[in-house]
Amino acid sequence: MTRQEFIQLLAPIAVKLRLEGSSIYPSVRIAQAILETGGKVNAWNNLVGYKVGNGQTTPYWHGDRVSAKTWEVVNGTRYDNVPGDFRAYRNIEDSFRDQDLLFQFSRYTSVRQAKSSEEQTRALQNSGYATDPAYTSKLNTLIQTYQLKQYDQEVARMLEELRKQIEGLQNQVNALEKQLSFDAVPGWAKAAVDAAVASGLIDTPNGGSYDFYRLLTVLHRKGII
Repeated sequence: MTRQEFIQLLAPIAVKLRLEGSSIYPSVRIAQAILETGGKVNAWNNLVGYKVGNGQTTPYWHGDRVSAKTWEVVNGTRYDNVPGDFRAYRNIEDSFRDQDLLFQFSRYTSVRQAKSSEEQTRALQNSGYATDPAYTSKLNTLIQTYQLKQYDQEVARMLEELRKQIEGLQNQVNALEKQLSFDAVPGWAKAAVDAAVASGLIDTPNGGSYDFYRLLTVLHRKGII
């Protein structure tokens, strides 16, 4: 799999999750996957370097794990071939969704609140997600090299289009409501409205909707008011 094929595989998932409310920018998510895996999908579908941790299962991780060697930086010293247990997933999307659950912890508040991909990459390192002191710069380099911000922009465009659609629908609703309301009592409902006012049932007869006047008329014809 080429690097571009890897990106094209992940981009739709990253965009989808962002649209669904994930706090992680697609550019950051893809860059992190490249950095953690070298741009290859491992057999256990864990593209984010998520270790087993306390072993608490989630809706997206059911306890499966693999042992693999990695490297860590401790007190400025790099140690190679460090054994670790990593979560294994049924598919890539589950690994990303499970990571989103991790980012709900208070430790990652700054990650969730980031207003840009650059701010988010800094927050990931500052929150201790990785021990590599160059983690932020490596992520930013990957984002720039592969123009990954285009996927953040795609999300922004889609959200703007959705906002416009919602606004258009609301305008239609407002127009329909205006059509169904009356500034004055319609003639066919006047007797019913007079009866409702006289009985104390209503005190503001004007400006009602079609359904309002229709209900009063039905009640009047049935002798209820």
